[in-house]
Amino acid sequence: MKEYLLSVHHDDDVPISAEDMEQSIKDVGVFNTELRAQGAWVFAGGLHSASTATVVRIVNDSVVTTDGPYAETKEQLGGFWIIKAPDLDAALELAARGARACLLPVEVRPFQDDSES
Repeated sequence: MKEYLLSVHHDDDVPISAEDMEQSIKDVGVFNTELRAQGAWVFAGGLHSASTATVVRIVNDSVVTTDGPYAETKEQLGGFWIIKAPDLDAALELAARGARACLLPVEVRPFQDDSES
């Protein structure tokens, strides 16, 4: 089975009601349990706000760190799942369930495998 990254994107400036957040946390927990039960679970995690990010760059052979997210955009990576699925269609079905659970868009990207290097 191929591995896929299901990444959750959100805008820190768009508030989610406490009620919706509480329900989303429950729904994501159920979704995570279902992923484990069907053998699709590899790893998942939620991230703190993009404002907590630090970017590390190499500039003229020196390490330079800057506060804030790498991308200057409103929507940032908020969390992710790494799953196993037989094909893209199956990964998209799981992503739809994840998007419904977390109330946010979910991007699906396959990992490269050794044969593609």
